[in-house]
Formats: sequence, C-alpha cells, structure tokens
Amino acid sequence: MEKDTKELTIIKNKDWNLIKDQWLRVIEFNPLAKIENGKIVALSLTTPYALIKAEGKNFPQKINVFITHKIDFTNLWKAFKENPLTENEEVLIICPGKSSKAVFKLFSAVMPKMVVMICSKDAFKLEADSNYKPELTGEARWNAMKPIEEFKPDIFNY
Repeated sequence: MEKDTKELTIIKNKDWNLIKDQWLRVIEFNPLAKIENGKIVALSLTTPYALIKAEGKNFPQKINVFITHKIDFTNLWKAFKENPLTENEEVLIICPGKSSKAVFKLFSAVMPKMVVMICSKDAFKLEADSNYKPELTGEARWNAMKPIEEFKPDIFNY
C-alpha cells in the first residue's frame, strides 16, 4: 500500500481491509488484459488484469486498485466493456467484509474481492452524502441508488 495525500494504492491482500465494506465509485477502468472468446488474455502471469481508479466517501484521495483476480476482472469487464454505460449510469464497487463461506478467511488471498454494480448516475452521491437530495428518504432513496445490474461472486452473502 502506498499512502500519500493525492492517491491511495491497493496492491496487496492486506490493503483491501482499508476499503472493506465501503462503496466506491469507479472513475476509470484500465484493463491490462482482455477477454476474447470467453477467455482472459493477460499480458503475463504476474501482471494485474486491470487497474481501476475510484473514489470513496471516507477517502480524501483517489484510490488506485490493482485487479488481480479473474472473477473481479470479468465482472468489471462486463460492466464496462460488454454493455457500455450510458451517460445516466455509473459503476460502484463494494468489497464485502463477510463471506457466506467460512473458508474465505483461510483462502482470502486467492478469492475474489468485490461486488460490481451498475447504478443510476448519482447513486454514489446519494450513498455518500445524506445532504444530497434530502427529499429522497427511506425506500425512495434506496430505489434511486440500488443497482440496476449486479455482478456478485458466489462467495459473498451480504
């Protein structure tokens, strides 16, 4: 993990704890691999599949996240490449702290880390700032920010 006032970089498995259970808005998706005929084509065995730049309400700086798991990469690819976003959509991710399987903790280094969600534009603002559109409360607020589409690995149960 690299810390400075401008950006936070998530590289190692332990770094993911910094963003656990936080909604992040993906600002940029920079694939370093691609999917062809249903298979991931990576640059090498040691190169991450992608780098995303994100923002979170509890972080004053931008967050760089290296994507090193095939499922996480595939889900981001689906959100950004297979069905390109409209101007009224944004991609949010959350890295759940809990999993439906007890074995997750033992093998967390090799497990997927995130849920990828396509949401309506401003869903992140609604989640991050309770003063944004205060007229939306309760179920109406949730309906305005809930995912349009969600890509969730089977191991997560939240």
